[in-house]
Formats: sequence, structure tokens, C-alpha cells
Amino acid sequence: MKQDPNYIAKLEKAIKEKYGEEAIVNPKSLWSEDKEKEYLQQLKDSSKKHPQKPERIEINGINVSKNLFRERQSNRVCPDCETYSFDSKDDVYMSKFKCCFKCYVTNIEGR
Repeated sequence: MKQDPNYIAKLEKAIKEKYGEEAIVNPKSLWSEDKEKEYLQQLKDSSKKHPQKPERIEINGINVSKNLFRERQSNRVCPDCETYSFDSKDDVYMSKFKCCFKCYVTNIEGR
């Protein structure tokens, strides 16, 4: 197969007809020194608003980013049996009865 030497020109012309003149303009031609200075100033301003290093808190001897935690953390450790639970059912019992489902069945339900 022969390559058409005018393929790029035809493609550019078709894009111009379909999407307009702005679609084929080189973005660098629209950029100026003033726009560059304004862009750099915006970068400096945004870096001042958002600190580079997040605040850290210590949990059980480990430093962890404060951004990883929500303000209100649910306690997932049962005060009776001291087990950590991932079960969503235990969340309900922790909120209402201050213990996991297993401790609820053995200690509270049979009263």
C-alpha cells in the first residue's frame, strides 16, 4: 500500500470542517508570557491553601495521617470480650447495647 503524502492535510481539513478552527490550532500559539506568570501565581496560591505534609496523629505507637480518619470514629472493640469486629451486625449492637452480638446473646438477651 502506498502512503498518501497529503493524508495529514486532509485529516486536518476534515477536523476543521467538523469541529471548527479552534480544534486544529496549536495550543502553544495561544500561550503567552502573561498567561505563564498568571498560571505560576495560581500554583503558588493553591500550594499555600493546601499544605504539602498532612497532619499526623499517633495511634498505638504508629504515626498516621489525620486525613485517613473521620471526625467521628465508631468503636469496633467490644468492652466485654475485647475482640475487634468487622461485622456490620455488631455495629448495631455496639451502638445500642455497648457490646458485640456474641456478648449480647450471652450476657444481655437472657436477663
